[in-house]
Amino acid sequence: MRFKAKKKGMTQIYNKNGKIVPVTVVEVMEEIDFEDISENDEVKVTGATRGRGFAGVVKRYAFAGGPKTHGQSDRHRATGSIGGGSTPGRVWMGKKMPGHYGNEIKTITGLSIVKIEKDKKLVVVSGSIPGARKNIITVEVINEGK
Repeated sequence: MRFKAKKKGMTQIYNKNGKIVPVTVVEVMEEIDFEDISENDEVKVTGATRGRGFAGVVKRYAFAGGPKTHGQSDRHRATGSIGGGSTPGRVWMGKKMPGHYGNEIKTITGLSIVKIEKDKKLVVVSGSIPGARKNIITVEVINEGK
């Protein structure tokens, strides 16, 4: 079973053992039969990640950057070397370089339904899901009635 939902936000709840569990609250956008889903069902969630625009390698890939002393005036957040000279004479495909960061479609698996509020059309999913609040996501129930 698959349905569209809107991400409402994140919070924490206590499980039966008294342990804090981070959860994401989603609002169901379609007419679904809530009898088909239950707590502890395994789900996978697909959504667009937050867009971060054009980013350098320090933000995009967590590169360390260059030294701050020893004559380095403007190389603190620079990429560094990008390859050899005359051989191969080009930049390798897949080289980690500055560019557009975020706003990608990502699927998170291994999540489960913690709680269902049928009257408010809310489903509480364990863990975090991609995107900002109010983003439209797709929730797919993988393992019904575990």
